[in-house]
Amino acid sequence: MIRRPLVLALAFALLPAAASAQDLLQTYELARGGDPQLSAAESSRLAIREGAVQARAAMLPQLSAEATVTRSHNSGPTTGALVDPGTGLPLEDANGDIIQVEGDGSSDTTRRSLGVSARQMIYDRSRFTQLRSQKALSQASDFQLEAAGDNLITRTSSAYFNVLVQLETLAAAEAAETALQKQFDFASKRLEVGLAPITDVHEARAQFDSARASTILARNAVEDAYQALAEITGQDARNLKGLPADFQPALPVAIDSQQWVTSAIDNNPSLKAKQLQVESAEAAVETARAGHWPTLYANAGYGDDKTWGDTSFRGFSRPTEDESRGGNIGITLSVPLFSGGAVQSGVRQALAQRDIANDELEQQKRALTRNTRNAYQALVAGVSEVEARRLALVSAQAAYDASQVGLEVGTRTVLDVLNNQRNLFTAQQAYAQARYNFLQNRLLLEQAAGTLDVEDVQEVNRLLTADTAARTSN
Repeated sequence: MIRRPLVLALAFALLPAAASAQDLLQTYELARGGDPQLSAAESSRLAIREGAVQARAAMLPQLSAEATVTRSHNSGPTTGALVDPGTGLPLEDANGDIIQVEGDGSSDTTRRSLGVSARQMIYDRSRFTQLRSQKALSQASDFQLEAAGDNLITRTSSAYFNVLVQLETLAAAEAAETALQKQFDFASKRLEVGLAPITDVHEARAQFDSARASTILARNAVEDAYQALAEITGQDARNLKGLPADFQPALPVAIDSQQWVTSAIDNNPSLKAKQLQVESAEAAVETARAGHWPTLYANAGYGDDKTWGDTSFRGFSRPTEDESRGGNIGITLSVPLFSGGAVQSGVRQALAQRDIANDELEQQKRALTRNTRNAYQALVAGVSEVEARRLALVSAQAAYDASQVGLEVGTRTVLDVLNNQRNLFTAQQAYAQARYNFLQNRLLLEQAAGTLDVEDVQEVNRLLTADTAARTSN
């Protein structure tokens, strides 16, 4: 059910083999082969599909063969014929009747039984409804796997973009630390010549120490982001490509939010899977009700039995042997009469489970509508946000540069410079976050609409450049 499998295979085949990914598409390739969540989803699909095979098998002929060998020994008081010791023949009285006497007897018997039996359903309503239920679950598992594939794209992109955001945050933190160290050195020199109070030195030192701590935290955040990405791909991915400085966001398709919602309702694989699960629950209700219906089965068999052994009585022993073989064929009609209320209870249980599935479907549909609209609005707002953040960064940089000049000519204090430096650092973080949030929201919107595939990854990947990776890694 994953769309465009040939396109995906060709895209991966054209990629150069590498131990670590450098762009989003290569990272996604690693995730496709190394993500345990996707692997579990694939195995789950295979397991669920076997349910339909088993339900169909119950409707086909059931053949079995048996072989039994039994050894038995019996002894105790019994009544038997009086035997002539010479001839070993029973003795008769004057009337010609065999003389019966009491005594201790025993027997050793071996019985061998071979048999083949066959059973074929003629009519069993529960078998048909179970097959329909399992077929619906099997189709649902296809859509669940497709949803897992879409989720892998957004999880990979989120982890990938988070690394880039943390790298730019680290770069900004290191730049801030360097600038604040210069401010501390400058304030110390001005104090030595009597041009600045001691409070400026203390303030500069406090800001510098805080910047050093922020840099340490930023380095840890970068390493954690790399590990989060490796958790998905199974391999260490470094030197990631990022967005260029002149990136201009644009909406992918000029359609309104209602069209995106309509596409989501029609195409979202998770919603389709839930709809099929509701169909399965409906069939399960019919399966429970089938407990009231009669069943009709045909059966046939063939057996070959043989018994042999020895019987002893009053010191005399004689062998015994018996053999029989033959076949049988028939039809069994079973009509349920009373089961203690178990069938009615099963129907009520199945109805409740069907209602749960319907409520979950409605909740998922409402959540999908809300999330799709929110993703669309976030994407639309993201275009303006990125531009606003860029302008805020330009203004923060200009304010910082102006405060630096003002400090040199005596119109600004060290505190002014430090405040502007902090504002610049915050603006750099916000700008980086806004740019990558825009790309992530773009993929999330396609995921909600049920149209996300590898071509969307390729399109986003084309926006990334190696120059940014080199700049953010240094």
